[in-house]
This record gives sequence, structure tokens and C-alpha cells, in this order.
Amino acid sequence: MKIAQIGPLIESVPPRLYGGTERIASYLTEELVAQGHDVTLFASGDSITSANLVPCCKEALRLNPNVRDPIPYYMIMLDRVRRMAHTFDVLHFHIDQFHFPIFRSIARSTLTTLHGRQDLPDLQQLYHAFPDMGLVSISNAQRDPIPFANFAGTVYHGLPADLHRPTFSPRGGYFAFLGRISPEKRLDRAIEISRAVGFPLKIAAKVDAVDVEYFESKIKPLLGGSDIEFVGEIADHEKSDFLGEAAALLFPINWPEPFGLVMIEAMACGTPVLAFRHGSVPEVIDEGVTGYIVDDVESAIAAIPRLLSLDRRRIHQRFQERFTAERMAKSYVSLYSRAFASLGRLKVHAEEVIAPSIESAVN
Repeated sequence: MKIAQIGPLIESVPPRLYGGTERIASYLTEELVAQGHDVTLFASGDSITSANLVPCCKEALRLNPNVRDPIPYYMIMLDRVRRMAHTFDVLHFHIDQFHFPIFRSIARSTLTTLHGRQDLPDLQQLYHAFPDMGLVSISNAQRDPIPFANFAGTVYHGLPADLHRPTFSPRGGYFAFLGRISPEKRLDRAIEISRAVGFPLKIAAKVDAVDVEYFESKIKPLLGGSDIEFVGEIADHEKSDFLGEAAALLFPINWPEPFGLVMIEAMACGTPVLAFRHGSVPEVIDEGVTGYIVDDVESAIAAIPRLLSLDRRRIHQRFQERFTAERMAKSYVSLYSRAFASLGRLKVHAEEVIAPSIESAVN
């Protein structure tokens, strides 16, 4: 099958540091190639892939200090995808909904994975306006605000089975917090829980520009003392040690988490997860096997002894059963095949897909 993967441009695919959507786009692309498919990746020029790479900007937009507005680069990307659309069986988008108006005429040959929250009221207007665009949710909970939308299926994220090394006898003696620092991630709760039970907390997280004021005013004052260590952003190759040596991962969110990639990263390392009951959490955590789900700080503190007694080998085994990239890719191929079968064969006349080229804009 000839498959186009259209990734974000803000980070490279895969990202150097933080970047959940770009990471999943990379894992999926590489696994599809490994399974024998002909895959083309539309992404930034500094992306690394075994697929055919079509660079749509020279480097990840976040890394280029001259970039002020990402929209022109996405317009360039969509122009290139549109002109090549007739060469693919399926177009798989990971860029929110930028492409809806341009690709509506060939909607049945497209799938769009929704990677973000869907409870924002403006999005309802969008899905009502484009009911023919096929969508993929990354958890069933993600669908709750838009049950009327055109969902082809739910596909949970997956990691390469050998990406992280499990640690069954950790020596770190600390709790881990991994991701980004923002109000909805509730790092303050993680600090409160850790201090209440006398465990050090290590924080490997990024601070986006929009969250700097929150970090300075709400989080930084809580970081004093030897029991709380702010590590900063870490790369994939550092996660095995960071998560594997941790006694547990704390995931004390208070927002409708679409998936929560860090939870399965911890499971891949054999590390139990303590998470608050929001969004996808009840779908990802197997209660009493890979972690515990709580509703407030008090119940989180009470759950710590049970959390630390979980079998880390069983946690890793459950990851292998539910959250590998191989399983994710096979699930997507099933959705592709369904769309492909409904078309018989994707046939788009060349004159319908060729648009004036603006390729020189990125050269």
C-alpha cells in the first residue's frame, strides 16, 4: 500500500526532545515501512526516516529563530501533498484540521488522527462543516465532546517494543514527572504528593513560552529543597534510565487528556503509574496491574503503598500486549484497508490535484 504520512512542522519527526505528535508520527511511519508498505513522510527537512522524505521546510520551525508565523510553511506543505495526492492510496494527516477545505473532494482517501483535546466549542462548528472527513481518535474519551463527528476508529498510541529498557529492580528511590509544565499537568500536585510520603521528585519537563509566567509564579516557588530536582527536557534515549530507575511515575492531570504518551513510556520501563481520573486515563491504565487511578491528592497519597507493590515485570508485559508500535501500525492499516476497499482504487485525475507550485518558497 502507498501511504502518505503528513506530520507537523513545529518539531522534526522524530523530535529531538519534547514532541508527542511528532514522536508518534515517526513510530508509525517506521513501523509501516518495516511491515513492507511504501511510505512517504511530509515533514521538516531535518527529520530522520526510512520512508521517502518530502521536506516542507529546512528545519523544525521551533528551532528557526527567523520563523514568526508557521502558517505559510503549512500552506507550502499542503500544496505539495495536494500535487502528489494521486500517487498515494491513503493520505494520513497529523496536523489538526488545516487540510480539511483542500482535501474535501478526496475525503474518502484521507484519515486525520486527532492528537489534541476536542472539548473546545469552536471545533464543533468545524466537524459539522466537514462531516465527510474521516477521523481517528487516540482514546474513546477524546470523542466525548464531538460524538457526531465522522470517526473511523480509535487507535491507541504505541512505542517500538525495544525502544525502552525495562528496569525490574530500580535503585533511584524517587518519583518521576515527565512532560511539560502547564496548569493542566498539575506539577504542583506531584510535588505535594511526593513531599507527603517523603519521596524525592525528579522533574524532566519543558516550559513552553505560554507557560513561563505560570512556571515562574506557581511552580518555581515550590522547587526549593533537596527533595525536588528540576532536570529539564530530556531526549528519548534518556528516558529508560529516568523512568526505569523511578519508583513510580506521577501523572496528576486535571484536563481531558487525549492519550498521555508518558504513561505507556513508563510502562515500557516497567514503572507503575499513579494518574488522576481524567480523559483517557481509565483506558490506558489497567487498575491494579500497571498503576492506580485516583480522584484527589488524599486518595493519591493513600494509594502509594499499593502502587509501589505492583509487579514491574507484569507492567512491562502489559505494555507489550497493548501499546507497541507494531500493534498501532496494524490497527491503522486495518483502517486504511477499509478506506481503500471502499474506493476500489484511489483515482484522482491529475488536473484535479495539480496546483500552482510555491516550492521555491522553501528553497
